[in-house]
Amino acid sequence: MGHTVAEVRLCNPRDRSRCVGLQLIVDTGSTYTWVRESMLESIGVERVVKRKFKTIEGNVIERWVGEAFAECMGEKATIAVVFAEEGDAEVLGVTALKVLGLEVDPVTGELRKSEARLALIARTPAGNLGVTAI
Repeated sequence: MGHTVAEVRLCNPRDRSRCVGLQLIVDTGSTYTWVRESMLESIGVERVVKRKFKTIEGNVIERWVGEAFAECMGEKATIAVVFAEEGDAEVLGVTALKVLGLEVDPVTGELRKSEARLALIARTPAGNLGVTAI
C-alpha cells in the first residue's frame, strides 16, 4: 500500500494571513506534525519549547516545537508543529488528525473525516451527565 498524503494549509496562529500550502505524508505512528523549519519561519511560527524525540532507529534528538493553525479537508484547528531539520521527514501526525477530526480509512488507506470524536461521559456529583472529549 502506498503513502497517504494530505493537502494541508498551515498559518501563523496570530496572523492567519501568513500561510503556506503543503502536501504532507500522513503518519499515524508520529505523535506530532513535522514541517521544515524554513516553512514555519516563513509564516512566522514561533518556537515555543524544545522537546526530545526518539527516532525509529532509537536515537534521541531535540527539536523546537511551536503552534500553527491548520486546515485540512475543510476542518480547522490549532496544532503543535515540530521544526523539522535537514534529513527529518515532513509528516502530518496523529495528534493533528485527532484534533482536526480526521482518520485514515483502514481499508482504502485514504484520509477521511471521522464519524465522531471520542468522548468520555460521566456523572457529576450532582448526578448530571458531563462530557469530556478525549
